[in-house]
Amino acid sequence: MLRRPLRFLSSLPAYGDVVKIYLGPLPVYMVTSPALALRLLAADADNYDKGIVFDKMRPLFGNGLATSNGEFNKRQRRLVLPAFHRTRIASYAETTMTALAAESISGWRAGQEVAVDEHMQNLVLGIAGRTLFATELGQDVLDEIQRCVPDLLDNVLIRAFSPKFVERLPIPGNRRFDAAAARLRDVIPRVVLAARAAGTDHGDLVSMLLLARDEETGEGMTDEQVHDEVVTILTTGAETTAVALAWFFHEIAQQPEIERRFHAEIDQVLAGRAVTFADLPRLEYTQRLVNEILRRNPPLILMRRTRADVTMGGIDIPAGAEVAVSQHTLHRDPRWFPDPDRFDPDRWLPARAEKLPRGAFIPFGAGARLCPGHLFAQTEIAVVAATIAARWRLVPVPGAKVKPRLAATMQPNRLPMTVLPRH
Repeated sequence: MLRRPLRFLSSLPAYGDVVKIYLGPLPVYMVTSPALALRLLAADADNYDKGIVFDKMRPLFGNGLATSNGEFNKRQRRLVLPAFHRTRIASYAETTMTALAAESISGWRAGQEVAVDEHMQNLVLGIAGRTLFATELGQDVLDEIQRCVPDLLDNVLIRAFSPKFVERLPIPGNRRFDAAAARLRDVIPRVVLAARAAGTDHGDLVSMLLLARDEETGEGMTDEQVHDEVVTILTTGAETTAVALAWFFHEIAQQPEIERRFHAEIDQVLAGRAVTFADLPRLEYTQRLVNEILRRNPPLILMRRTRADVTMGGIDIPAGAEVAVSQHTLHRDPRWFPDPDRFDPDRWLPARAEKLPRGAFIPFGAGARLCPGHLFAQTEIAVVAATIAARWRLVPVPGAKVKPRLAATMQPNRLPMTVLPRH
């Protein structure tokens, strides 16, 4: 699992729909079929709490959507969802995503070598910060976020699967993680308090979260709850999107015909102007590229814990057991995705995609706990990719060996690329 996680996870369906593995001394029941994945995440979701990974993340995320359970989770979801309404995302796409993407590449020079993985992480964190915080105070927080979040993401999965005593060891990874978490706990409340005092909607996510009221009770979130949701959005959402964008440019650079089709669509639809939210339905090939990136590079694993004894795929699983589904396992299963290691955006043509069983493609989870920011993330990937590709072509650096490394997701180990003007 540690040495070759992708190969290991891809091997599991051969052993059955539910496979018992051990992560150190911890038994975990891995679900490998789309139907059972949907049962776990959607139909029978009330039979499960979040699993051990989320227990380990709770000191950082508090009781945000990623870690909370039961009725509290459902209430928080009702309060958070309006902040990710389609009309809000359309506004963010045109006022923030496009603007910051264009600003981030304005200083590029022909022939310059760019660390694309680092560039995308900084850009995505910048977009997250700008959409979360509209006030001037938010810029100070944004600067701190961009220093903190990489240290958190590099170490969160290792912390999640390590014995408790390892967290207390004074090793460099622990020190960086603990220091970054402490700094976030210090700076984010300042913005929340300032926004609470203002009491108005500034068009940012924090304002929306503070003003949200539960339709059933009329209650809103406490400052602590808003803090927990902000940290959750920053760390879970930004990571997936930044990694997807880095792999996006790496993958299309490997296949000239795919790159040519992508650039031709961008030129035809945009005709030299900035991309808008309304353009996205016409960027059909771009959307297929985004889906293929999300298929190949999803989060590694989603974990749950049984509340009572359950039977899954004919296997009896005791109460308190860890049950997991790996998006990587589902997304690379040749039964649903022929030649799964091949990068093929045309597998997302409507006639082909509609044949997929439900649950075979779940980059953002499924059911009642589907990531509320899934449309935001998909929009951001398409908007940023289109904005960059309208001006620049990114080509591999000769001799640079790019391979996935295990962090919170499968990140590129390094991704230097040379930028060339397209026009």
